Amino acid sequence: SGIGSAERPKRPLTAYFRFLKENHSAFRQKNPEMSNMELVKKIAGAWKELPASQKQVYEEARKTDWQRYEEQLAAYKAQLSPAQAAALKEERRRRLAKRRSFKAKRELTVLGKPKRPRSGFNIFVSENFQESEGISPVAKMKQLFDAWRKLSSSQKQPYLQLAEDDKVRYENEMKSWEAKMIELGREDLIRSRKQRPTKKTAETAKKAEAAKASSRENKAKLKLKKSEE
Repeated sequence: SGIGSAERPKRPLTAYFRFLKENHSAFRQKNPEMSNMELVKKIAGAWKELPASQKQVYEEARKTDWQRYEEQLAAYKAQLSPAQAAALKEERRRRLAKRRSFKAKRELTVLGKPKRPRSGFNIFVSENFQESEGISPVAKMKQLFDAWRKLSSSQKQPYLQLAEDDKVRYENEMKSWEAKMIELGREDLIRSRKQRPTKKTAETAKKAEAAKASSRENKAKLKLKKSEE
C-alpha cells in the first residue's frame, strides 16, 4: 500500500555531504586505524580548508541536482490521488513533530532539567524488578502490578512517603533550575502557574494522591491489556 505508483524522489545531497561521500573511501584507505567518527571529523576539517573555487564545484553540482529534484517531485506529486496527497502531508507533519519533540527533549537534557518525581508504584517497581529467567518484561510488570494492588495501605506507605520526598526534591530542583533558565533568557522553558503545585490541606492532598494513584493504575492496566492483545 505504497503512496503513488512511482517512488518519491530523494532530496539531493548538500555540497558538504557530496564531498564527504566522494572522499570517504580515499580517507579511509589513508587512515585505516581511525574510528568512523574520527574519520568524519578529519574530512570535515579538509572541507573547511578547501579553497572557495573547489567548494563552488560541489555547490554547482548540488544546484543542478536540486533543479532536477524539483521537476521530479512535481511529477511525483501530480500522479498522486487526493487521498494519497493528504496521507503524504500527514506523514510529513508527523515526522516533523517527532523530530521537533526529540530535539526539545535533547535540549532539556543538555540544560540539565531535573528528572520528574516518581510515584510510589514506580519506586516499588524499581526496587522489585529483577530480570527473571524465561519471563518477559511485560509479564514481570503484570506480576508487579498485581503485587502492588495486593499491598495493604500500611505496606504501601513507605513507597508513598518516598514519592512525597521525591516530589519535594523535584520542586526544589525545579525552582533553582527555572531561576537559572530566567538568567539565560529562556523564559519559554518556565512552567506556567497552572503547572505549579499549589499549597493544599492535608485532606485535599490525600484525596489528590488517591485520585492520581487510581488514574496511574488504570493507565498501567490499559498498557498491560494492549501488550497482551
